[in-house]
Amino acid sequence: MARNILVLTTVSVDVGPITRQVQEAAGGDSVNVRVVTPAVKQSPMQWLTNEEDDARIDAGQTAEAVAEALPVDGEVQTEVGDSDPVQAIEDALRTFPADEIVVATRPGKDATWLEQGSAERAFQQFNLPVRRLTIDEK
Repeated sequence: MARNILVLTTVSVDVGPITRQVQEAAGGDSVNVRVVTPAVKQSPMQWLTNEEDDARIDAGQTAEAVAEALPVDGEVQTEVGDSDPVQAIEDALRTFPADEIVVATRPGKDATWLEQGSAERAFQQFNLPVRRLTIDEK
């Protein structure tokens, strides 16, 4: 039976670490992956005024880039999630029964205000294994 891995990512520059984490989580089994990318690249003012079109376009491109780089033998789905990364995970889990979650964000100093603390909140909120990655986009 295939394992279901939910990948929440806000970075697309270096997908090697994400690929390695997905392969480790699969443990040699076939794997289905859903790549969820929240629209986090927006200012608090843009978020308050719902001006998130550019952020959603960017998030969609990130999801596609990550999905294309994953060497998996199962199904790979993508979606642009809620701008709150933890809410995006919760929404995805309603339709994708994940066995494990991989959270990839920028390091603390480069994280957007919406990304900060998202992996820690995922550890606390979901009764699933969570793998945390920080990837520098520079």
